Amino acid sequence: MQINCIAIDDDPSALTIIEAYIKSTPFLNLVATCSDAYIAIEVLDNNKIDLIFTDIDMPGLNGMDFVKSLQKKPLVIFTTSHTEFAVEGFKVEATDYLVKPFDYGEFLNAASKAKNQFKEKQGAEQDKNAKDHIFIKSEYKVLKVKLDNIKYIQGMHEYVKIHLTDGKPIMTLLSLKKMEKELPGNKFMRIHRSYIVNLEHISTIERNRIIYGEERIPVGEQYKKKFQEFIDKEFIG
Repeated sequence: MQINCIAIDDDPSALTIIEAYIKSTPFLNLVATCSDAYIAIEVLDNNKIDLIFTDIDMPGLNGMDFVKSLQKKPLVIFTTSHTEFAVEGFKVEATDYLVKPFDYGEFLNAASKAKNQFKEKQGAEQDKNAKDHIFIKSEYKVLKVKLDNIKYIQGMHEYVKIHLTDGKPIMTLLSLKKMEKELPGNKFMRIHRSYIVNLEHISTIERNRIIYGEERIPVGEQYKKKFQEFIDKEFIG
């Protein structure tokens, strides 16, 4: 098992130490070292990263605000000289908090925590990908909905509207974010702040819109890259 990670620190000597520690840890794969959070954002956009080691007190975008800004968060271990950030670090669900200077034993202990969390996440994702239905509460009833029958899901303020391949759409009091979290990522993708689509039911794409008969589902700007990667992977033309 390899955990892809990056290290972020504006102090070159601190970055060198973390790099050496990562390379000494068999289950960690160092993808990049970054001197600031802006470089890290670019690395995250172009690579699958499972774990971030980041300093907090950095010029420009600090490590804490950087982590808070991420829509899809990898595991995070903060590395800093400032103990006062510890409580805030755990509020953003950091795996651990290393206070400089730390030795390799302390680093390995934090990395091992990340390894265990990574295994748990992988297991949960496999379970989620294996399920073939969900239960939805709608109009005082609990309905069993087969995932294969879902065409796309539309967010409507505090409700979502589930459009089916057959039958009337189902309305339920639920957020699109919660729905996205519960659906298997190998079948469903968020392509707009108001839409999740079933990837298996896509037949036509035109000008950044997915076409379902008379319906046109837009691909939002912030979701285009991920959606295009999915298309490129399947494209043979």
